[in-house]
Amino acid sequence: MPALSPRIPPGSREDIGVVNMATAKLLGMATGGGPPNLFTTLARHRRLYRPWLAFAGSLMPAGSLPRRESELLILRVAHLTGCEYERAHHEVLGSRAGLSAEQIARVAQGPNAAGWSQRDAILLRATDELHDTRTLGDDTWAELAGTLSTRQLIELPMLVGHYEMLAMTLNSLRVQPDEPAEPSSRLGRALSTLASRRRHG
Repeated sequence: MPALSPRIPPGSREDIGVVNMATAKLLGMATGGGPPNLFTTLARHRRLYRPWLAFAGSLMPAGSLPRRESELLILRVAHLTGCEYERAHHEVLGSRAGLSAEQIARVAQGPNAAGWSQRDAILLRATDELHDTRTLGDDTWAELAGTLSTRQLIELPMLVGHYEMLAMTLNSLRVQPDEPAEPSSRLGRALSTLASRRRHG
């Protein structure tokens, strides 16, 4: 079956502007490639793009949840929504954040699969509940409240909801996967340090 073409192709520098293209290139360097198709597509809506980028960055990588756990939840969202772009992108980021290849593969099996820690399992179960019911039940909330801070409790449904929204957009626009490339570890470390400072500042 032939691959579907993007409904809105990634924008050129003329389409998205010099600053937005420079930002996209910087973000691509951090993940090891050229400007990600996600950013060069969304940046065609210039007024929407920059506020969204700031909001997205405040959730990940600068959120209060540990990066490994954020990536775990995002990968579960990618599986539940059938978003190939999100899955491929965050398998790489999840691996760098500390998820093993076995754990990444196990995400598709959900929270009841053998091998998860108690905390991982409740985070995955919460993600499934948010996807299925758009809320968290009392039992799930009580378990989360026993292990997460107030900031993290607020952040978790926002993180899951954001990546559900993003998956919907990626799937609807048929944004194509990025070409794989070697990571820029120096820049990646610098951005991780900056995110950590923002998180604890």
